[in-house]
Amino acid sequence: MLSAACAVLARSDRGHFAADRPDARSGARAAAGGVEAGALTSGNTEEETEEVFAAIDEGRLKLLYMAPERLASGAAVSLLKRANTRLIAVDEAHCVSQWGHDFRPDYLRIGELRRALGVPLAAFTATADEETRGEIVTRLFDGTEPAIFLRGFDRPNIHLAFEPKAQPRQQILRFAEARRGQSGIVYCASRARTESLAAALREAGHPACFYHGGMEAEDRRAVEARFQREDGLIVTATVAFGMGIDKPDIRWVAHADLPKSIEAYYQEIGRAGRDGAAAETYTLFGPEDIRLRRTQIDEGLAPPDRKAADHGRLNALLGLAESISCRRQKLLAYFGETLDQPCGNCDLCDAPPETFDATEPVRKALSAILRTDESYGAGHLIEILLGNANDKIRARGHDRLPTFGIGRDLTRIEWQALFRQMMGHVLIRPDAARHGALVMTRRAHPILRGEEPITLRKDLIKKAKSGPVVKALVADEDAPLLSALKAKRRALAEAAGLPAYMIFNDRTLIEMAETRPETLDQMAGISGVGAKKLESYGADFLSVIVGDVAPQHPQRRKLAGRDEGALFDALDAAHQALARGVEGHDRLMRLSASELRRVTERRPRDLAGMERVGGLTAPQVERFGAAFLDVIADFETA
Repeated sequence: MLSAACAVLARSDRGHFAADRPDARSGARAAAGGVEAGALTSGNTEEETEEVFAAIDEGRLKLLYMAPERLASGAAVSLLKRANTRLIAVDEAHCVSQWGHDFRPDYLRIGELRRALGVPLAAFTATADEETRGEIVTRLFDGTEPAIFLRGFDRPNIHLAFEPKAQPRQQILRFAEARRGQSGIVYCASRARTESLAAALREAGHPACFYHGGMEAEDRRAVEARFQREDGLIVTATVAFGMGIDKPDIRWVAHADLPKSIEAYYQEIGRAGRDGAAAETYTLFGPEDIRLRRTQIDEGLAPPDRKAADHGRLNALLGLAESISCRRQKLLAYFGETLDQPCGNCDLCDAPPETFDATEPVRKALSAILRTDESYGAGHLIEILLGNANDKIRARGHDRLPTFGIGRDLTRIEWQALFRQMMGHVLIRPDAARHGALVMTRRAHPILRGEEPITLRKDLIKKAKSGPVVKALVADEDAPLLSALKAKRRALAEAAGLPAYMIFNDRTLIEMAETRPETLDQMAGISGVGAKKLESYGADFLSVIVGDVAPQHPQRRKLAGRDEGALFDALDAAHQALARGVEGHDRLMRLSASELRRVTERRPRDLAGMERVGGLTAPQVERFGAAFLDVIADFETA
């Protein structure tokens, strides 16, 4: 139990506290971990806010969740002083950096809050490069060097995959169908797309709902609670979804549209597989995505240096999307880490792409851009390269250009793929000032002059029709048992009104399916099966694996998975054999399970020590003592 209150400042103004319990509303209550916690959010009712204030005044509250936006009010600082706050914890600390991918001005007030309260501060982020980490130190710690713990960026259990868009709705539906029954998130660039895609998934028979910032607070909260509680639900959402959702068994995250930066991509896919079990990601991208993201940056209100940094982050993501070698090596390199060998857990490691020397077709495309004064988009340029003299081309005299028709050796689809990859390699980019016309970058000039070659992938559109490879959670022979274990988990969770992962997470069920424990002692050795959960659920899940399970005394169950369990069983066997004496004719005498457990745990060395075991009578020591001492001696020398 915390000895004083902790203020947790989180980017989202909703959701974090609701993650403690599926039916929890904002307010003050004991969380699942036994710590009284509260939240002040925009979705609070008046009664819930009063409940938080009462818990503060009574000194009961140990954790208070709130958004940094609330620091704009002087009342927030007074409230935290009144709560006797002794620690500030900052979630998503990269938001404090103007060079981070998600800068929030309100985060700048946290440093002032630290000075006003004079308390320690801890800052957490999963997506900060070296420059951003430096600014976090400057803004939150007044430039003094705090203790820094850097775990690393690699999440080796997450499979990475990208694919060019080709009927994107069908691509997402195929991906979801291959993972039917698994919890997943589909991120979309627009609110409308979340709604239409959720409807398409439901029509295909999937449990699915949508989430975006235009919904009423109560509706958003209902989706969050349902996602926490319901196994196998798919949520189609804008990036607002996920803040504060700590569901460990999300098995996949898909992007129906390209994320806005490599940091945003990393943060969003990181919501999958938090239990450490295998998880998958799937990101669709196309020229329109690139154009949209460029336009959002160019038309934003950020200063020029910030826009340049944002374009750089988008460039890094495009490079990852169009990579021709291990994606994880490229992703980690961006964050300053080195992976010596290909990861073996991305689509490019699964099936290395077929590449070709694209120098000549790229030079043809660049020539067409240059000869049309960098004033047209890919569609018009492709018509020129294919030699299609439509009215627009003739009206501008483009049918008389030297580049007219020089690209007939490629199809329209191949040219579209080439232009997309050229944007991915940042050889060209759409210019907002020219209404999205493609302009060349400095990287393109050496290629146009014939001074540098370029290698590109043969397009993946044909592969998209069959969808990416499905990564199975377990081997085929273990899959039916895993499904049965999940069904048992779902039934227990629904009966208790808990999220499924609070019974056991996926990783634990996978280990059960693979190792197939036959006793509660073996079950106790499964990762994630602690003493309390073994007591509550062990027999239920063991019965799924081995059938009917003989009942076990609670005192024996408390020793499950420990060496003492085997000793208890040996002592109990000796106890049963001597219940009517050595010859079997004496008066029946027994020890209780509690007494046997005390002998087990104390392991007396002699009869005097046996007599000191609480609760044993002299006749019991006389009948069982010598046999028990032999069992204990044999056990310790084994």
